[in-house]
Amino acid sequence: MNPLKSTEWLAKNINDVKILDATWHLPNSNRNAFNEYNNSHIKNSIFFDLDKNSNQEVSLPHMLPKKDAWEKIVSNFGIKNSDHIVVYDNSDVLSASRCWFTFIYFGHDLNLVSVLNGGLKKWMLENRPLTNEKINLTKTNYKASTKNTLILNKEQIKKNIIKKDFCLVDARGEKRFKGLVDEPRKNLKKGNIPGSKNLPYLKIINLENNTFKNKDELEKVFSSHGININEKLAFSCGSGITACVLGLASTIINNKLPVIYDGSWAEYGL
Repeated sequence: MNPLKSTEWLAKNINDVKILDATWHLPNSNRNAFNEYNNSHIKNSIFFDLDKNSNQEVSLPHMLPKKDAWEKIVSNFGIKNSDHIVVYDNSDVLSASRCWFTFIYFGHDLNLVSVLNGGLKKWMLENRPLTNEKINLTKTNYKASTKNTLILNKEQIKKNIIKKDFCLVDARGEKRFKGLVDEPRKNLKKGNIPGSKNLPYLKIINLENNTFKNKDELEKVFSSHGININEKLAFSCGSGITACVLGLASTIINNKLPVIYDGSWAEYGL
């Protein structure tokens, strides 16, 4: 199970897959992902709004929606259960991984949902074509199931502080993890969850083109941050997005599906 597809692969298969632009920006970035998509995007891509396509009944940001809501969302995108989905982003926080994880959580075939390695950054560096044209969507009848073992709630996180059943890995930057800077979201405490380890998500990326490091390099990065990839791991971050970047990286290494603390620091740090 390789969750990544190359820009070369997508260019060759661009008319045979469903493409989602899941760009999301931090609240303090002064960037508008939907406007950027409207201006230019990869041919055939559909904009996937991580905030709108989330649980609207809770105050926490972009939490996983309920199953029936997800079926409606994906059906409205014209996606079938048999479709191969390729997700990309043009985001500093590599938000495509969150969309990938959501499809995995809701039972899409593991071999039929991929992240574009390098995202729009690499695509543009290679001078591949972009468009502002939209495609017409034909509603489908998508069916989902849930893999509840892939997400953790606050109570499970609190219990693990004492029981230490798994290693919780925090994807935020080192200064945020150590509480040396304010959180980008208002009214959140500074600091980290007791017993968690820090692996800033940018450490696993080749910054020149936003591609993931290869398997051997990823193993070394995890190890150098005191994380044993063979033990039981779970991932956290500010609001559940970059946790999925680490989750995808762990899948590249050990071929296991990642476990995510969905509420992350946005919930724990209240």
